[in-house]
Amino acid sequence: MLGLRLAKPERLMDDEWRRVEVRPRGSALLGISFRPRQVEAFGLEGPATLDSLLEYPFELLRLGAYWDRIESTAGAFDTQELDWQLAAAERAGKKVTLSIGPLKNFGYPEYYVPKHQLERPLREGAFVRPGDQPSLLAAAKRFISRVVTKYRGRDSVVAWQLEHEAVDPLGFEHSWRLGRDFVESELATLRDCDPSRPVLMNGFLPTSSLVGLSQGWRTRDQGDSLAVAAQLADIVGLDYYPRNALVSLGAWTVYADGSAAKPPGSLFAAVRDHGRRWMVAEGQAEPWEMKTVPPNPPGKSMFSCGPHHLIENYNAAISWSSAESPLYAYLFWGAEYWILRARSGDPSYLDAFQRLLTA
Repeated sequence: MLGLRLAKPERLMDDEWRRVEVRPRGSALLGISFRPRQVEAFGLEGPATLDSLLEYPFELLRLGAYWDRIESTAGAFDTQELDWQLAAAERAGKKVTLSIGPLKNFGYPEYYVPKHQLERPLREGAFVRPGDQPSLLAAAKRFISRVVTKYRGRDSVVAWQLEHEAVDPLGFEHSWRLGRDFVESELATLRDCDPSRPVLMNGFLPTSSLVGLSQGWRTRDQGDSLAVAAQLADIVGLDYYPRNALVSLGAWTVYADGSAAKPPGSLFAAVRDHGRRWMVAEGQAEPWEMKTVPPNPPGKSMFSCGPHHLIENYNAAISWSSAESPLYAYLFWGAEYWILRARSGDPSYLDAFQRLLTA
């Protein structure tokens, strides 16, 4: 009832991904996110990894403007890393959604405030509100303005993303949360800088009763990020992770398993009633085990996400699409891991992706 499952984390590789049905996507765009810090964690080289991925015939690439990398010291504004990523995407003819954070952005640790912008860490359990953190909000809005002004002239950029799971806590590592009024102020700055492009805001989709109860309780006062996105954004992004490890018990692991779950009908009704579009901003396509860096065992795959899950999770999202609320786009999460696996002798994740793209 709680959506829990006990399993051994590693299993022998098979070719089930060759036999899984691939549902037709209709008008939905397909794509990936690119995480430079995950590339580094895997010991890969950034430009080569991105170039390898860009050879595949997907349409949409999500890139991140990471505040602490661009503004590593007071007064700095170094966009060289983002510039080469965007140039590579444009050479490959990809459309780009540019996530500008600023405080939260996709990819672990999901928190990217430069140290010089905070006198002390954000207080656990607190709301980050404009009146409580005026200097942080002002700095965040300056960063938004500079990034949007720099890149709004690029035709490849088709949408902006504001924050990441904007008003949710950062997992169980931090309990502070951005107040809705803080995010609304950031959004106003973004729209002032570029009123022409849509704004994506995303939120974590609970797929098990246990996760849903936890998320509902922790965000009960102002709603979770999906609810706020449905009210404020032009595109509502679902972060969809059907299986993730919770706790190790010797050779076994307890997983949250919500592979049969569906988003609530009320979410699609809110999207439709507010004239929004919806997409899967993160569709699980790499393992989510007990470590932040996914394991890469030779000759084996992980229970939380094997190559066939890449297709099955996509199929689930396709089944949620309807004529009244069609799926706008689906971004696969974990492309850097596929490259790591391929260079370790297992190209099955990339092959499953290729099979899906050409179905």
